Amino acid sequence: MHIRSGSGRSLLAAALSAAFLLGSALSAFAAGEREAASSANDYQGTTITVVGLDRPSYAAAQKLTPQFEQQTGIKVNWAIYPYESTLKEETLNFVSQSQQFDVILTDVVWPGVFGQADWVVPVRHFLDNTALTKPDFDMSDFIPIWLKAFTWGDKLLGIPFDSYSGLLYYNKAMLRDAGFSGPPKTWDDLLNVYAPRLTDRAKGVYAFALQSRRGETQSCDAFARFLWPWGGEFLDPATFQPEVTSASAKAGIEFRQKLLQYMPDGIVNDDHGEVVQLLAQGKVAMITEWSSFYATLVDPSQSKIVNDLGVTTEPAGPSGAVPAFGGFAYMVSSQIPEKLQNASWLFIQWLTSKEMAKPLIENGAVVARISADGDPANQAQYPYLAPMVDSWKTTTDIFRPRFPEWPQLSEITSNWGTQIELGQVTVDQGLQNISDEFKKVLGDAGYYSGTKPKIE
Repeated sequence: MHIRSGSGRSLLAAALSAAFLLGSALSAFAAGEREAASSANDYQGTTITVVGLDRPSYAAAQKLTPQFEQQTGIKVNWAIYPYESTLKEETLNFVSQSQQFDVILTDVVWPGVFGQADWVVPVRHFLDNTALTKPDFDMSDFIPIWLKAFTWGDKLLGIPFDSYSGLLYYNKAMLRDAGFSGPPKTWDDLLNVYAPRLTDRAKGVYAFALQSRRGETQSCDAFARFLWPWGGEFLDPATFQPEVTSASAKAGIEFRQKLLQYMPDGIVNDDHGEVVQLLAQGKVAMITEWSSFYATLVDPSQSKIVNDLGVTTEPAGPSGAVPAFGGFAYMVSSQIPEKLQNASWLFIQWLTSKEMAKPLIENGAVVARISADGDPANQAQYPYLAPMVDSWKTTTDIFRPRFPEWPQLSEITSNWGTQIELGQVTVDQGLQNISDEFKKVLGDAGYYSGTKPKIE
């Protein structure tokens, strides 16, 4: 199991295919002159249920889904949940064997939950079926880190969709008025040079806002973001011993505490939506947020800074630029009948195809296709794409642990991370508490007795 980010391979860019052609189900799932061995019409009248989130990528997917339904005759029901309850709902679906969901959504930190329990069908099962998978589906066109992210053991469990990098969004006008020609390159500059000149508490204007609400937002966005760039880690990947009390981890979290003076009060209660709106309404000059929120910030009905929006890679810390990494993939439930599994795969294949990448981007989604994200014309039209791709170029690992115990460790991090941020415990005591509770969970799970397998 890898837990760290570093330098990685470069990405290729290729031209996007022309618009996705509407037509019969046979032609939509054939390749070139060769007709697929099985027609998508075989599944006409089938109904599948797809789990989604209340976020821009899923709104885009829902908007475009009638194309798939028209082509295949497969009816798609969307089950939309808040992020915070999605894993619970999907786990309940599998434990109760209710077969409520067919197309399963996984966060980048959940593959161990689904993979260890064999709750989903490995992707290879479908890729090897020429009756279902188009030869031009082209797995090599996916950003490599995203295929790695959803591989558990030696099995790819899902196809990437709604794929994020952490980015620095900023208000060009606010920076210009404060005398800056561009955004900060380092966290140190953001804190010590930019923040004092961009903050005016009397006017309710602040340099920065950090989404910090308790939950995965706290453990990932508000904690891990200040761990990796300082050289810290959650765990030693070889021994699973906690590393959060190291000098590097302490330095990063202490830096976060210093930055609080340049943020709005009550930031610990703010999630992604609130922080995005603070920037969109001109209340803060900069935020580090996911690439998926670009669509909100350029929507005139939601943002006052459309013409002044800037976007670039996250600042570098003492150990370099290690941007936040997160996102999702779609998987097929192993508990449903084969016909529903096949219909579910046809939907996943369609949604994540090269042909659908550009329409999805145009409707506010983020994708992990090299041909779309790396296309110069797309990058010129959608300025977040280039820094997103640049971030992925230097990412070789997954930013947070992905094994089954991560949800428990995330809750521990969230609890003490929140108390540290509120000043209810010292940085030293909070990090020690995280370490002690990590050891209890992992010890009980068998990681220190040799009874728990190490997943590479």
